[in-house]
Amino acid sequence: MITVLLADDHAAVRAGLRMLLDSADDIEVVGEAADGAEAVEQARLLDPDVVVMDVRMPRKDGIAAAAELRGVADVLVLTSYGDDANVFDALRAGASGFLLKDADAATLVDAVRVVARGEGLISPAVTRNLIAEFGRARPSYAPIPVDGEGLASLTPRETEVLALIGEGLSNAEIAAELGMAESTVKSHVTRVLAKLDLGSRVQAAIYARERDR
Repeated sequence: MITVLLADDHAAVRAGLRMLLDSADDIEVVGEAADGAEAVEQARLLDPDVVVMDVRMPRKDGIAAAAELRGVADVLVLTSYGDDANVFDALRAGASGFLLKDADAATLVDAVRVVARGEGLISPAVTRNLIAEFGRARPSYAPIPVDGEGLASLTPRETEVLALIGEGLSNAEIAAELGMAESTVKSHVTRVLAKLDLGSRVQAAIYARERDR
């Protein structure tokens, strides 16, 4: 069972999300929060697998909350605008992906499942476009900080996997590119994130692109 915490400052939105997610047999909504600060508190108390969280909320916004939830829960950010610059910041903060609020029930449920598996929500094509847009729109931002020792500890194969993540490839596509099992790729990705102290696959992709500039 995938446990989910909902964080949105609109009660009606939370009610709608709860109804959609509760329709899935493998997902259970275990709590709700009306702002980012409450989301962090509830996540630490309830230990959900995924926090489905709005970007713009009072007291603490979704970006700051996502940064605090690294290592606590995977974050799926929801936004009303596909080009909202705040989404870029949320991904840099460690969120595992984002979804528009007008997504249908099936898309939302699948997104929660993907994030719960520890994978990036965004499809490879969208990831490439998103990262490219990030580079054009936010060139003045400081690069994502990465531990130099962690980077130096990457094996040649892990370095290859990181580069392919930066190109927006999925685990299946990386497996085909490198001639290995998809499960092996998943293990490499997990080690890369751990060694670089990155919160999500999307954050690793952004870092890889910044590193190659």
